Amino acid sequence: MIDEREMKYILQVAEELSFSQAAKKLYVSQPSLSQCIKKVEIEIGVELFDRRTSPLTLTFAGGLYIKKAKQIQTIQQDLLSQIEDLSDLKRGHLKIGTSYSRTAYLLTRILPEFRMRFPGIDISLVEGTTIELQEYAASGMTDLSFVYLPLKNEELIYEHIVDEEILLALPANHPISQKFSSQEQTIPFPKVSFAAFANEPFIVMKNKRKMREAFLTLCEKTKTHPKVILQSNSLVSAQSLVAVGVGATLVTDTLALYNKLASNPCYFSLIEPIEPRHMVAAYPKKVRLSKAADAFLQLTKEYM
Repeated sequence: MIDEREMKYILQVAEELSFSQAAKKLYVSQPSLSQCIKKVEIEIGVELFDRRTSPLTLTFAGGLYIKKAKQIQTIQQDLLSQIEDLSDLKRGHLKIGTSYSRTAYLLTRILPEFRMRFPGIDISLVEGTTIELQEYAASGMTDLSFVYLPLKNEELIYEHIVDEEILLALPANHPISQKFSSQEQTIPFPKVSFAAFANEPFIVMKNKRKMREAFLTLCEKTKTHPKVILQSNSLVSAQSLVAVGVGATLVTDTLALYNKLASNPCYFSLIEPIEPRHMVAAYPKKVRLSKAADAFLQLTKEYM
C-alpha cells in the first residue's frame, strides 16, 4: 500500500530534483527525507532517483511511480469533491492557489463575502509563482489556482477571470504626477510613453515573474534601459515603495484600483502597445470542479 506521506515526499523531490530543496519546501530535515525515500526504494526493490546526476534524475521506475502517484492524487481529489458536494456547501474544504500580491488586493475582498455565504467551508491558501501554482493545480494541491495565461501545463483547463491592463506607477511627487494631481485616479488613466522614463529608477519583479517580462518587453520596444534599483517578489511591495518615492514600477489596473494605500502612487496608461495580463482560474481537466470551488469562482467573477 502506498503511504500518502511517502508519496508526497517523493513527488516533491521529483519536482525540485534536489533533496535539499524538497526538504525546505516540506519543512523536514534532509536526512529524514532521504531516509524516507530510501525506505520506499528498499520496499519496492528499485531506485526511484539516480543520485549520481546533478540535478537528480528519475529512473524509469521513478517516472512510472510519479505518473501513477499523480493519478492517485487526482482520484483522491475527485472523491473528496464528490463527497463534499453531498453536503450542499454546508461543509467542506477548499484549497485556493494564488500569488502573494493577489492575496492582498483580490482575496481580501472576496474571502469575507465567501465566508459569510458559506461559513461551513474551510479555506486554505497556497501561495506561489504562476508556474508553481499551475503545478499545484495539476497535482491536486489546490482545487483551483489563479494564474496568468499562457498555461504551461497541458493537464489544466481554465475559466477566464479578467484582462488586466499594465500601468506605470510613479511617486505622487514626481513632476509628471504633479501635472495630473488634480485628476481622480481612475479608468481611463492619463497616457504617457514608457520611452520618456529612460532615466527613471525602477523597481522590477524578480526572474520568472510575468511583470518582469513586461518590463523587459517595453525596454526592448522603446530602446531604453532604465536603471533597476530594486527587485521584488511582490507587486504590492513594489507599489508601496513607489508610494514613498523610491522609484517607478509597473502594476496592473486591478492592483491600482483595489489595493488602496494611505498615500497612493499616480498611475498611467502606456502609449506603447503591451499585451494585457489574462488572469484565469486553472484546474485539472480530469477532475470535476467541486461545488465549493465553483461557488468561489463565480463569486470572484462577480467582484471582477
